[in-house]
Amino acid sequence: MPEAAIGLGANLGDRRRTLRSGLFGIGLPIAAVSSLYESAPIETDPGQPRYLNAVAILDCPAEMRPEELLAVLLRVEAEHGRLRGPGKAPRTLDLDLLLFGREARADERLTLPHPGVLRRRFVLQPLLEVRPQVRVSGAEQPAQHLETCLSQDVALLEGRCWWWRTGT
Repeated sequence: MPEAAIGLGANLGDRRRTLRSGLFGIGLPIAAVSSLYESAPIETDPGQPRYLNAVAILDCPAEMRPEELLAVLLRVEAEHGRLRGPGKAPRTLDLDLLLFGREARADERLTLPHPGVLRRRFVLQPLLEVRPQVRVSGAEQPAQHLETCLSQDVALLEGRCWWWRTGT
C-alpha cells in the first residue's frame, strides 16, 4: 500500500474547519497528520491573508495511481469552493500531492515529488514532523533543506490533534 503525502492549505473562510473537512473529504485512511502551522503567503500578490497549513500522510490502495489521487484532490478542492484561475489567488482549500510512494516524474499534469517540498518551510517542516526519515527524490537528507528556508514566516499554531477535534 503506497503512502501519499498531501499538503493542506487555506487562507479564506474558516480555515481550520475547511482543512479538516478537506482532509476527511479525500476518503482515504489517514496514517498521520502534522501540527497546524500558519504562514505568510509566498509567490503571491501582497496583501493576501495568512495561510493555515498541515501535511497528511494517507494510505492509498495498492492499485491507486498518482493521477487518480490528484483527481480526488482536485474534486475535494472544488467541493470546498476552490476557484482556479491565473496566478496565485487566495484559496478556500489547497490540496497538493507532495509525494506518492517513491514515484518521481514530471509531465504536464503532475510533478512528483512536488517542486515545493524542499524549498517551502510550510511544507517541509510539517512533513518532517510526521515522517522524520522521509525520502525525497533529489535530496539525500531532506532535513538539511529546512535550514535554507528557516527565514520564511511560518509559525507552529497547534499540535497534531487539531484535525480530529470537533468545533473551532
